[in-house]
Amino acid sequence: MTTTGEEHRAAGGPWWWERRRSAVLDGGLALGSALECAVEGVGFAEGAGLPVGLGVLLGVVAGSVLVVRRRWPVAVVLVAIAITPAEMGFLLATVGLYTLAASQVPRRIIGVTTGMSLAATLIVTLMRTHQGVGDIAGSRIDVWFLPLMSVLASVAMTAPPVLLGLYVGARRRLMESLRDRADSLETELQLLAERAEERADWARGEERTRIAREMHDVVAHRVSLMVVHAAAVQAVALKDPQKAVKNAALVGDMGRQALTELREMLGVLRAGEALGSSVRGAVPLAAVGVAAAAAATRAGAAEDGPSLAELEELLGQSRAAGMKVELSVQGEARGYAPEVEQTAYRVVQEALTNVHKHAAGAGAMVRVAHREGEVAMQVENGAPPVRGGGAMLPSGGNGLVGMRERVLALGGVFVSGETEAGGFRVSAVLPAQPGPSGAGRA
Repeated sequence: MTTTGEEHRAAGGPWWWERRRSAVLDGGLALGSALECAVEGVGFAEGAGLPVGLGVLLGVVAGSVLVVRRRWPVAVVLVAIAITPAEMGFLLATVGLYTLAASQVPRRIIGVTTGMSLAATLIVTLMRTHQGVGDIAGSRIDVWFLPLMSVLASVAMTAPPVLLGLYVGARRRLMESLRDRADSLETELQLLAERAEERADWARGEERTRIAREMHDVVAHRVSLMVVHAAAVQAVALKDPQKAVKNAALVGDMGRQALTELREMLGVLRAGEALGSSVRGAVPLAAVGVAAAAAATRAGAAEDGPSLAELEELLGQSRAAGMKVELSVQGEARGYAPEVEQTAYRVVQEALTNVHKHAAGAGAMVRVAHREGEVAMQVENGAPPVRGGGAMLPSGGNGLVGMRERVLALGGVFVSGETEAGGFRVSAVLPAQPGPSGAGRA
C-alpha cells in the first residue's frame, strides 16, 4: 500500500502538528527567534528610551509567535511586519514568509502580505541607509544610490523565502496529488481483479452448464434409443429372432456412438483440467486470458458439430426404434452459422428423445421452415396409445431447460407445451446469425 496523507496524520503529533518532528522543529525555530528578538530588543529599548526588560520581553513574545507558523501563517507574517520598525525579527520574517508561501492560503493573500512585508522592509532599510550615510561627514553620494540599495536589500530579504516557499508548496501539492492518484489506481486495480475473478467464476459456471447440456443432449438421445431397442429385442426375441438380432445390432451401434461422443467430451474436460492446473497460481487477469483463449478454441471446434443436413439420419434412428416420424421442410435450405445449425439440430434431437421417454408409441411430426433471416423448427407428437407405457425411461427434467437456454443464447424464441389433442409441441425460431449474447456459444 502507498502512504497516504491520512496515514501520515494517523502517526500523529501534539495539537495541530501532523508529526512529532514537525513540533520539535517549530519549537526549535521559535526558541531561536525568541533569543534573536530578545537580543535585538535590548537595542530597541535603549533607542526608544524604554526599560531594557520591556524590550527583551517584547522580543521574546514576538519571536515565540513562530511556534504557530503552521496553524496561522498569516498572523506570523503580520507580527513580523509589525516589529520591522524596531529592527527585530529577521528569522521570524524569513521563516514566516516561507511558511505562508508554502501553505494552502489563497495566492492573493500571499501577494498582499508579501507586498506589505516588502514595503515595511524597504522603508526601514531606506531610513537606516540614509541615517548611516548622513553620519559619514563630507560624503557625496548620487541621489539614486540610496533608493536603489534599499530596494535591492528589501528584495533580497523578501523574495528568496517567498519563492522557495512557493516551490516547496507546489512540490508538496504535486506529491499529494500523485499519492492520491496512486491510491485510487490501486483501488481500481483491486476492483478490476475482483471483477476478473467474478467473470472467471461466471465463465466456469457457463462452461459447466454448456458441458452438462451437451452431455444431456448427446448421450441421453443415444441411451434413450438403446433402451427402446432393448425393449423391442425383449418383446420380439422369441417371436421374430431375425428382428431381435437387427435391433440388438442397432443397440450396439448406438452404444458405440454414445461411447465415442462421451469419450470426446471427457477428452475436452481433461484438457480443460490440464489447462487449469497450468495456470494455477497465476494472476486473475492472466487466468481470464487463458480461459478466453481456451473458449475460443472450443468455439472453433464447435464448427464440426451436427447440422440440419443430418436431420434425415436423426429421424432414421427414431424410425428404426419403431417411431413414426414425418419430416416437412419449407423454403430453400441455406447455410447458417455453425452455432445456429447445431442448436437447431439439438432442439429436434432432444424433442424426439422426449417423445421416446414420455410418449412411447406416439407418432411425431418434424417441421423445418427456412425463412428470410431466420430458421424455425417444430416437433409435435400425438397422444401416446397407453399412458405410462413403453420403456419407462427416467427423466432428469433438464431437456426443455437445455433447449430453452440454447435458443435464448442465440437471441431466438422458444415455446413448448401440451396440445389440445393430448400430445406435446416444441417450437423454436432462430435468427440466421446469432445475436450478441450468443456469440461464441455452442
